[in-house]
Amino acid sequence: MVGNQGIRIAGGRERGREEDRGTSADSEMGADLNDEAHLLKGEREESRRIEDGVALAVAAPKFDRDVSRWLETDGLERDDDGKGASSNLFVIVLTLAAGIGGFLFGYDTGVISGALLYIREDFDSVDKSTVLQETIVSTAIGGAALGAALGGKTCDRFGRKTSMLIADVVFILGSLLMSAAPSPSVLIIGRMLVGLGIGIASMAAPLYIAETSPSDIRGALVSVNTLMVTTGQFVSYVVNYAFTQVPGTWRWMLGIAGVPALLQLIVFTCLPESPRWLVRKGNVEEAIPVFKKIYRSENLKTELEQIMESAENESDADGVPKNITIGDILGTKEMRLALIAGVGMQIFQQLVGINTVMYYSPSIMELAGFAAHRTALLLSLVVAGVNALGTVAGILLIDRSGRRRLAIVSLIGVTGALFILSIGFFMTTTDSPNVMRPENHFRADLLCSAMQTEQITSRSRSCLDCLSEGCGFCAAPQNKMRPGSCLIHNGTVADICTNSSRSWYTQSCPSKYGWLALVGLILYIMAFSPGMGPVPWAVNSEIYPAHLRGVCGGIAATANWVSNLLVAQSFLSLTRLLGTAGAFFMFTCLSVLALIFVLIAVPETKGLSFQEVEKLWEERAKNTQGWFPWTNNGLQYSRANEKSIPMQIFCESDSVRASS
Repeated sequence: MVGNQGIRIAGGRERGREEDRGTSADSEMGADLNDEAHLLKGEREESRRIEDGVALAVAAPKFDRDVSRWLETDGLERDDDGKGASSNLFVIVLTLAAGIGGFLFGYDTGVISGALLYIREDFDSVDKSTVLQETIVSTAIGGAALGAALGGKTCDRFGRKTSMLIADVVFILGSLLMSAAPSPSVLIIGRMLVGLGIGIASMAAPLYIAETSPSDIRGALVSVNTLMVTTGQFVSYVVNYAFTQVPGTWRWMLGIAGVPALLQLIVFTCLPESPRWLVRKGNVEEAIPVFKKIYRSENLKTELEQIMESAENESDADGVPKNITIGDILGTKEMRLALIAGVGMQIFQQLVGINTVMYYSPSIMELAGFAAHRTALLLSLVVAGVNALGTVAGILLIDRSGRRRLAIVSLIGVTGALFILSIGFFMTTTDSPNVMRPENHFRADLLCSAMQTEQITSRSRSCLDCLSEGCGFCAAPQNKMRPGSCLIHNGTVADICTNSSRSWYTQSCPSKYGWLALVGLILYIMAFSPGMGPVPWAVNSEIYPAHLRGVCGGIAATANWVSNLLVAQSFLSLTRLLGTAGAFFMFTCLSVLALIFVLIAVPETKGLSFQEVEKLWEERAKNTQGWFPWTNNGLQYSRANEKSIPMQIFCESDSVRASS
């Protein structure tokens, strides 16, 4: 062609026309090539989307940042009349529906503590094996740890709503299997399924609530999930107490758990998916109506612009959400700091012993000297009620005092209460009643053989000595502190003892100091429930970017459940190894470590939007050396504009910097 032969523009009408024709031809050819290139690029993009399994409902390769266009299409304009009331009501409905997942967690935590007392009566193998008792309790926790790990992936891949529905189905199957269990092994399988459902829900529910809540009340609404946990625990103790005289006691206790799961399954089918998750997946049209119901009109445009910007930043150049790798999580200093804070809060929530108290509350009451099952369950009901009331206080305080301050005050109280609890249990071991000698009330064939083989006096052997031989102690009928009888440990002998208007002890002895342990237990719940109960979940729901929120939240929730499993599986063994007083003193020391951790690693996020929290971590990363939340000049402990506590700490070299 003329244009391709390098013809000079030299004048002359004819040559000018030839040049024009040549230029036109070149332009047409260039346009054709560009069209073909765009077509090939589009085919490659589509192929990659299919290969990655990513379905996007977007019309353009990048997110449309023109928020005004979205707000004015399809007649979706927001009616300002009554917007505050309708918005709040909608958000509350979403929060309560998701909170049923927390209720399931709380119910299972509390119900097994009472059911275990009766499971031991039905299965001799369970009654005689501390390890088997711990396994029945902790199998659900192991299942929950697995469920939390899976929950992070399912939440990001299939959505928060779908994950909740999966959790409900699994939980219902597990509760039915437990209620019909003919043996401890089948019961353990049912516990595993229930735990799996709880673990998925523990990951999905706080995320769903956080992502459907305005930032100014997000902390309080996420804490509602914790309130539902404590409400579930309270209801479980009511059920435990109500079914103490019903045939098949523990089967009813465990089977009823499927009812709230079925209710959530029905309700959630009518509720929307998390709008933030929808935006990240490109389903903006579906997300906009939900956002309009959540945010007030004056805040809606700003919030949407920030969400769109965040979603665009979390996607690659073609608008496709990035695949999450371990490098995305650990590759930047700000993410490392956030993950350390989130995982640490979840671990220490369990290491201060809360679920030891909730799983074994009736057993702890018996260890404190309250032998009757109904008495132990009634006192445990009081503990659960205090827990629920304390959580309500936490909801009222978390967005006023702040997450960090609330956690610090809570841990100070927990430390003091655990110390009182350990002193109380120590005192219960100092005044154990003696074994009556000679025995003049029960037949010789009912007496503990280990006690009969020795020539003992009433002063040489006590109730504690009796229990250490694997026998049971039948207390004196009127004054429990007077000498009692050491008898064979089985159900028949226990009935003979209680039918004689006496109390039967197998795990502890009568004590006049049992009230001190009870006071310590109530003080512990009062200190824990407003702070360390809701704060770890609230913090973890808001400190990660949206594209990492499911994965990082899953890691933190898994850490919570693994720590829970460690404590629950070892508690009864610890009480035998260290004594009950020693076990609770160990928890006292761990609570001190938890307090130090919060002071060092956890910033304040009260009232911050998700985008502002991300900037907070970026500021902390600039002033931090290496992996840990310390600065050259001291300890960075709160918002970027707050003062730091002077403390010289050895850090890594300045060569390690935050990457963006």
